Amino acid sequence: MGGLLAQGIPVTLSIVSDDAGQFNVFDHALCWIHAERIINRLIPLNDEHVKAVDGVREQLWQIYRDLKTYKLAPTASQAEDIKLRFQAMCSTPTAYATLNQALKRMGNNQQELLRVLDKPYLPLHNNLSERDIRDYVKKRKISGSTRSEAGRRCRDTFASLKKTCLKYGLSF
Repeated sequence: MGGLLAQGIPVTLSIVSDDAGQFNVFDHALCWIHAERIINRLIPLNDEHVKAVDGVREQLWQIYRDLKTYKLAPTASQAEDIKLRFQAMCSTPTAYATLNQALKRMGNNQQELLRVLDKPYLPLHNNLSERDIRDYVKKRKISGSTRSEAGRRCRDTFASLKKTCLKYGLSF
């Protein structure tokens, strides 16, 4: 990090991550897709839990849609409304204790999840970045990595070339 700062990278650089600790640097923002996964992975035990989870997911995706609209033409009143609805969603108890814990965690991450209110140019998720490395991760898992540094550099170079060609519609 010191090297990046010495090269002139501003401290205000924003990083959008999935909440992995190693990415909690500079001006940290969280991915909404990853935040929702915490709620999506819950296993409701009864109809009351199902209703609570569905209700929270609807509120969450409505806030997400409103954030997308906000990014197009931000206003202070919109930002305040979104912030208040987010706080209400995270602080309103449900009949499902595990959902309440997930909402509490989400509420603790409010500043990073709502970073886009201060910086509307930020993306709401990091799925494009994750999609870029998905092929590489699958290959690494299957092959068990490389045997040498030269092999790693070769694999990384060709993976990068392949993705770049695909993005520009060129034959790899």
